[in-house]
Amino acid sequence: MVLGLILTIALGSSACLAEPEVAGGTEASGSPEAILPEPPPVRITEWEDTLQESLITTRRTAIVRAAERVAPAVVSVNVRRRERVQARSLWESFFLPPGEREVSGLGSGFIIRGDGIVLTNEHVIRGADDIFVTLSDGSEYTAELVGIDEVNDLAVLRIEGGHDEFPAAPLGNSDDLMIGEWVVAIGNPFGYLLSNHEPTVTAGVVSGVGRNMIPAGERGYYLDMIQTDASINPGNSGGPLINALGEVIGVNSSILSRSGGSEGLGFAIPINRARRIAIDLLDDGQVRRAWVGLELEAVEGGLTTVGSGQRAYTRVSRIAPGSPADEAGIREGEHLIAASGKEIRGPLDWEAVLLNAAVGEPIELTVAGRGGRERVVRLVPSDLPSVTADRISALTDFELVTLTPSIRAEWRLRNERGALIVSLSDVARRIGLREGDLILQINRHSVSTAEEAARLLEALAGEGPVQVYFERQGRVGAVHFYINR
Repeated sequence: MVLGLILTIALGSSACLAEPEVAGGTEASGSPEAILPEPPPVRITEWEDTLQESLITTRRTAIVRAAERVAPAVVSVNVRRRERVQARSLWESFFLPPGEREVSGLGSGFIIRGDGIVLTNEHVIRGADDIFVTLSDGSEYTAELVGIDEVNDLAVLRIEGGHDEFPAAPLGNSDDLMIGEWVVAIGNPFGYLLSNHEPTVTAGVVSGVGRNMIPAGERGYYLDMIQTDASINPGNSGGPLINALGEVIGVNSSILSRSGGSEGLGFAIPINRARRIAIDLLDDGQVRRAWVGLELEAVEGGLTTVGSGQRAYTRVSRIAPGSPADEAGIREGEHLIAASGKEIRGPLDWEAVLLNAAVGEPIELTVAGRGGRERVVRLVPSDLPSVTADRISALTDFELVTLTPSIRAEWRLRNERGALIVSLSDVARRIGLREGDLILQINRHSVSTAEEAARLLEALAGEGPVQVYFERQGRVGAVHFYINR
């Protein structure tokens, strides 16, 4: 009604206006072109034409070209899970009998091989009954799970019913990253909530490398990560982090945030590690984890003089007999200064080196004796040792108790949750555990009770390598082993 009134007034007013004269004696037609005539053509000089072309060229920055190169290979990963529904009270049990419900989830991934091999995060597809991938052109395919690596939060998928000409993202080198260089994060933070299937692109820089994330709450440990301020939002997990050349240098995995959204603290798994894990999963269906038989501990007291200067005080606490470290001549009580060219400042730095090491590929360690004299040792990692599932799952190899405030005070522990080892057998000692160790996490699962730890160990029997994080003397350490069925 109001719109009609306005139009009536406008039309009535135009009838009272004098008709304008047009050059040549013709009357104005009333068309938009007559009321708003086209501007006269502007003569562009050769210099202005060159400047315009230059400005158009500058719009196509390295970031634009990098995103164009990789975006076609980025996919949206959508999963369906079936979960059991339990009544929360006696009253609900009368109206809500036990049953199942379907839950959906989403994340991102990227194609690493033209025949449809996709790399994503393990937590994106965890517990999935059905997996679907959607390409940037909107085409959707079902996908099968090739394999997972819980420790590194990686999964490999294979697109089913596709073809051999999928766009694959070029993989770069994450070992030569420079702090401050441009990077681009690509993913699908909103999944199907957006009107199209093209991925979202955000830009930033490499803020840091070799970051070890110590968890707060339910978040797990991430070791030797790439830090970036490029926005990584929920749904971006599993997408690529690329450099200015359009090469994937990381797999976006996690953020540190108080609000739940991006706050400029994003983390990605280095692509060199992800590439090696993907190859293992494609070839063998599981990851071969490197083992050298060396346990490292950080000693209270801060710094010590080793070699030419002061370094973090770390010490080799145990050498497994017959292990690669034993055969290389490393002895208990020596200091581990560096490994694979990286300084070792504590046990987590050493665990990060092991995550990147490959079975059968030599690594160099710089160690120093009690006198401070440094030497370089070359050793070849072997496969992880195995333990017997029935003994571990039945807790006959070690006894666990759930951490309570009184036990925490008695043992002077820093963490408030976990499963404390109060006794253990020789089998458990051989894999590197001790009395007084507080189990904090098994693979990517946080541990709150002794029952939870036992249940996780039993579920992981025969499922690949197991990594246990624990607190010892106020420091965090880790051990790796297999559980045979």
